[in-house]
Amino acid sequence: MTVDQDLPIGESEVTSAAINEYLKPGVFIDSEHPAVLAFTEKALEGAGSTAIDQAIDLYYAVRDGLRYDPYSMNMDEGNFVASNIAKRKSAFCIPKAILLTACARAAGIPARIGYADVRNHLCSPKLKAAMAGNDLFMYHGYVEMYLEGKWVKSTPAFNLELCEKVGIEALGFNGRDDSMMHPFDKAGRQHMEYVQDHGHFFDHPHERIQTTFKEAYGDLEIVLGGMKGDFSAEASAG
Repeated sequence: MTVDQDLPIGESEVTSAAINEYLKPGVFIDSEHPAVLAFTEKALEGAGSTAIDQAIDLYYAVRDGLRYDPYSMNMDEGNFVASNIAKRKSAFCIPKAILLTACARAAGIPARIGYADVRNHLCSPKLKAAMAGNDLFMYHGYVEMYLEGKWVKSTPAFNLELCEKVGIEALGFNGRDDSMMHPFDKAGRQHMEYVQDHGHFFDHPHERIQTTFKEAYGDLEIVLGGMKGDFSAEASAG
């Protein structure tokens, strides 16, 4: 399975044609698939008529509709296809960002996926051990939607229930301001630190990320294959 390269569009070169490129389906962001369309239609039941209203409803549908579960990580390509992700009950940050990007395009909102390396200071000891003993998460997924003439970032990774359990303020989204990871939790402890931004892409760059993960963490299929657990319970106890 191949992926288009990220589009060479600078922020100073934004045109209607360039923006509309981010309405097209990709290999992983298969926004025209019936499963994505069905998820999008359900999420927008009762939604307002504006693009911002719809973007907000889609954000919350993905944020809370799929429970965040890093133990669901599996590097098979099919697990990163939006139409497959739409049928799940849980996922980690990259699949959730892929799904939100696909749903936005399905709703007629230009969208692209972005990635950044983040340091998660509240990572559970069990998950930290799986990640080669460190708390640096490579290629954490986020979404950019084009709303009211600008790209707005959002991070739909952590569902409300998880945030309440671990004492992290759940990230909201108003369609106008970037919504990224809060640097501190409710108790004032350092939570998320953005280390490096890899920029945005038209489609999920699977081979690039797979290679990076292997270099950073080893063979995730082996490391995570035998790991099961309740991440929210582990994180809240950590």
